[in-house]
Amino acid sequence: AFGAAWAAACKVEASTMIVPSGYVFLLHSVSFSGSGCEADIVFQLDGKIIAPTTPGAWKSGLLQWIEFTKLNGITIQGKGIIDGQGSVWWNNLPTYNPEDSEGVMNAKMPGTKPTALRFYGSTRVIVTGITIQNSPQTHLKFDDCTTVQVSDFKAASPENSPNTDGIHLENSHDVLIYSSDLACGDDCVSIQTGCSQVYIHNVNCGPGHGISIGGLGRDNSKACVSNVTVRDVAMLNTLTGVRIKTWQGGSGSVQGVTFSNIQVSGVKTPIMIDQFYCDRSKCQNESSAVAVSDINYINIKGTYASKPVHLACSDDLPCTGISFSAIELNPVQEDSQPFCWNTFGELRSTTVPPINCLKMGKSRKPVVNC
Repeated sequence: AFGAAWAAACKVEASTMIVPSGYVFLLHSVSFSGSGCEADIVFQLDGKIIAPTTPGAWKSGLLQWIEFTKLNGITIQGKGIIDGQGSVWWNNLPTYNPEDSEGVMNAKMPGTKPTALRFYGSTRVIVTGITIQNSPQTHLKFDDCTTVQVSDFKAASPENSPNTDGIHLENSHDVLIYSSDLACGDDCVSIQTGCSQVYIHNVNCGPGHGISIGGLGRDNSKACVSNVTVRDVAMLNTLTGVRIKTWQGGSGSVQGVTFSNIQVSGVKTPIMIDQFYCDRSKCQNESSAVAVSDINYINIKGTYASKPVHLACSDDLPCTGISFSAIELNPVQEDSQPFCWNTFGELRSTTVPPINCLKMGKSRKPVVNC
C-alpha cells in the first residue's frame, strides 16, 4: 500500500501522501525513491508506523528501515510516530512471533542495526512535528543532503540503548535544526565529515552523549567540518555537553565552530575536545591528526558531574584559536580542575573554574584548511 501510494504521489508536483491518524501500520524496510518523481512531495504522517521485530524481516541485516532518496523537495510532517521497536535489537534477545511465517524459534536479530529514517542525496528536505522512538540505531539521518530543516522533532529512546543517535549528519550542507527534543543512548546530534553551514538552536538534549562533531578521521581518512553554530541548548544528565572527537591518524580540519548559551545540568564533561578518541580497547598511536581551529565557547553555564573542561589535542598538531567567554561550571559533588593538552587560545573573560591550563596565543604550526 505504501509503495503504490508513493508511486501515485510521485507523478504529481506538490502532492501529498497521507498516513492517517488512528491507525498503526507495520512497515517492512522500504526505499521511497525520487527517480522520476516530481518536486515538493509531502509525506503527511498522522498515524503510527512500526517496524517488524522478527529476524526474517531483516534478512542478513539492513542499514536503514525507511529511506527517502534523490528527491528535490520532500517534507515529512505531522504529529505521527515512527517506532523502530528497538528493544529486540538492543537486548539481542531471541524473538518469535507465531503469526510471522518468516519467524524462526530462538532466532536473534541480525548484527547490523538499521537507522529508522534516512534521507540520501536530496535537497530541500523538511522534517517537522513527528516523533521517532526506539530506533534500533540512529533515529534520523541525512547523507549527502543540502538545505535541510528539522523542527518540532522528537527522538526518544532509553539512555542505555546503544548507538541510537538522535540526528546524524554526514556530507550535508545548509542544515537548520531547532525547537526539538532529543533523548537517546548516544549523541543527540552527531556531525560527521563533509558537513558545513550547520545551525542548531533551541534544542533539549538528554539523556544522551551531548552534541558532537565526530568522530572524525577514522582509519586514516580525511575529514572536513566547518561553519557550525550551536546555541540556546539545554543539556540534562548527558555524557558530554559540546564535544569534538577525532581519531589519531586522520587528516583534514574542523574550523569555524561556535557553541553559545549552553545550559548544562549534571553533565559529566560539559566541554570536550578529544583528539585521541578510541571506541575499542586500544588504538595505535599516530602522528597525523584532524586539525582543530577557531572554536568559540560562549556563555556555557551549569553543573558538571566529572570534569568541567577536557581539551586533549594532538601531540603533533595543536588545537589553536580556542576561545572561552562567560564560562561558569560548578560541580554536582566533587570539585575538579580543567584539563588541557597542547591547546592554544584565549580567555576573553574570567572563567569558573579558571582554565589556567590553556596556552595563550596561537600555535606556531600553520592552520590547516580542507
